[in-house]
Amino acid sequence: MIVGIEGKIEKKEPTLLHLNVNGLIYEVFVSINCSSKITNNEVKLFTTHIIREDAQTLYGFLDINEKKLFDTVIKINGVGPKVALAICSTFTPSSFAQIVSANDVSMLKRVPGIGPKGASRILVELSGFVVDADASDDNTNATITLEASLALESLGFKKDIVAKILKTCTSTNTSDLVKEALKKLQK
Repeated sequence: MIVGIEGKIEKKEPTLLHLNVNGLIYEVFVSINCSSKITNNEVKLFTTHIIREDAQTLYGFLDINEKKLFDTVIKINGVGPKVALAICSTFTPSSFAQIVSANDVSMLKRVPGIGPKGASRILVELSGFVVDADASDDNTNATITLEASLALESLGFKKDIVAKILKTCTSTNTSDLVKEALKKLQK
């Protein structure tokens, strides 16, 4: 699995780079936001490597939070790499977090390739889990909440009920959060 790449830019298009890494040229797809931030001829990118039976593709990101956004939305049923990259091109990770927390379907429909049903599905899947990744405390809390949520869902609780209960919990680590949530779910 390729998790990062560093090299000299041979070709640059708005959503595509050809990177020369010691004589081997890689095709790396990037968001428009990422592409516009690249000013040097040398670049170091975080990557997501997707292997399918008919292709192997690399998606590159300057910002680790943008990579996390891409990796999160690509796991949603009906969202492929092109739509995930379009989301990254349209929104920054922090603005996307605000859209998810506000449950703003109309803003999400602005992304090419996302209609009303797709926007609603994305917001339901991500409700309560994406936060402003610029703040490290919030990011840690989001990780703890996500882990607790996945644990509770694996026990058979519904996603929407789990999200509501976790918002009322105050624990600061995953195991305590799961225990606190279980006590509230039993009431």
